[in-house]
Order: sequence, then C-alpha cells, then structure tokens
Amino acid sequence: MKVTVLGSGSRGNAVLIESDGTRLLVDAGFSGRDLERRLAAVDVDPASLTALLVTHDHSDHTRGMGIAARRWNLPLYLTDLTRNVCRGLLDGTEDVRPYHSAEPVEIGGLVVTPFLTVHDAVDPVAVTVTEAGTGEKLGIATDLGRATAPVRHALRNCDVLVLESNHDEILLRESPYPWSVKSRIGGSHGHLSNRAAAELVGELFHDGLCAVVLAHMSEQANDPGLAKEVVGLALEKRRFSGMLDVARQEAPGEPMDVTRMRALRLPPQMALF
Repeated sequence: MKVTVLGSGSRGNAVLIESDGTRLLVDAGFSGRDLERRLAAVDVDPASLTALLVTHDHSDHTRGMGIAARRWNLPLYLTDLTRNVCRGLLDGTEDVRPYHSAEPVEIGGLVVTPFLTVHDAVDPVAVTVTEAGTGEKLGIATDLGRATAPVRHALRNCDVLVLESNHDEILLRESPYPWSVKSRIGGSHGHLSNRAAAELVGELFHDGLCAVVLAHMSEQANDPGLAKEVVGLALEKRRFSGMLDVARQEAPGEPMDVTRMRALRLPPQMALF
C-alpha cells in the first residue's frame, strides 16, 4: 500500500491510497484543476483512479467531487445524507454508490471501514483503509470534534495515521477569528487541538506504528513546528522511532510506502514471513 496526502487544511483535503492497481481518492476538497495538478505532481494520471470516497459535506472535502466523478468517470461513494446536502455539486449523471457507517466498503483490494465522528457536519465519518491481502492499515481522521471511544477503537493498530492536529489552544484564542468561529473550532464538535492530538496518538501507539502525519492544520491558529513538537513529545515517551510529518496545504507530501515502512519495523526474523 502507498499513501499520499495530496493536501490538507481548511482550504482543501484529499488523500490518495494505492494498492495493486487500485487507486482510491478519499475526499476531493480542491477544484478539478487543482486535483489534477496535485495528482500530476506525484505522477498519477487522474484517469487511472478507481474511485472517490467522500467523508462528509464540508466544502474543504467536497469542492471537486462532482467534477472529478464526471470528468474521470469515477464511482462516487457518499452517505445518503451527505449526498442530499451536496446535491448542488452533482448533476445526476454521476455513478453514486451509497455507503454508511455500519459496514465496510470493498474497493478493489482495499477495505474501507467508515466510523462516525462528532464533527459538525450532517453525517461525518472518518475511515480506516486496510489492504485485504497484507492487513496493512491506514487511518484517516481529520475532522473528529473529539476522540470518542468508538473513534479510539476504530483507529487501533494502524500502520499509518493521518490525524488532525488543527490548532494550538493559545494561538486559537489570540487568532483574528470571530469568537463564534473560535468556539466552533475549539468545541467538542470542531477540531482536535495539538494537545488533544498528542493524547490520542499516545493512546493509539503500538510497536507497529510506522508513521503519523499531522493534518488539517489551521493557518491562523497553529504552527507546524509547534504541532510537531507537542505530538512528538507524546510519541517520544512511547519510544516511537517511525516517521512524524506535517501535511501541507499547498502541495502534496511525499508518497509513503507502507509495505516498506512496515518491513523496516519488523524484527529481522519476522520480516522473512
């Protein structure tokens, strides 16, 4: 499995997962032209995509979904409530495939398991993506509100975590956002702070964790270095020796080869099997 964060933040989110000929795009929060540019930057032809799955209705996750589905003839996975709210982005010609949080979705060799979050969207989910053949597991959770028990359960034993670390609590208070926006972001249905992300990562740590990518970072109320420091301290206490990175808003990150990362973390005798 290979994972590339094409971009993450309040201006757009999209993650590409590749496995044995399957190319799944999770969220399409950029314009069609921008999505094409980002895919080209990682040498991926949009026509080679297998499917697009959207996690919730906010525009930074849906902006390009209709265009992408039509232009590249992609099956578009949406919950019924999300589809209803986003009907203005669709013209009825898309191949929409409903899903819900009660059961996994198989897309090629990937098993996508959605789970509910408490984010302030109409029907918000986060997902894990597991490669059926190897068991390699990716967690994508960028709009959590708070880390509920079901969220913590769903994200157990991931090889790679793409996790929101949206804001620093002090920088949020001092930011130019209106008070209503500050309350929403910092509330229980908004986004995780660096501190909350660090606590969650500490709980989710296990010896097989290969990489953590901090995502959906506020440009006004956070700093990448600060977020990395706060979460890094929590991981350091667990003696984490994998990769800790910050997803960028303006450009794709480096593709992560989960298979290779996983092999490097296995003891030599286990890597033979």
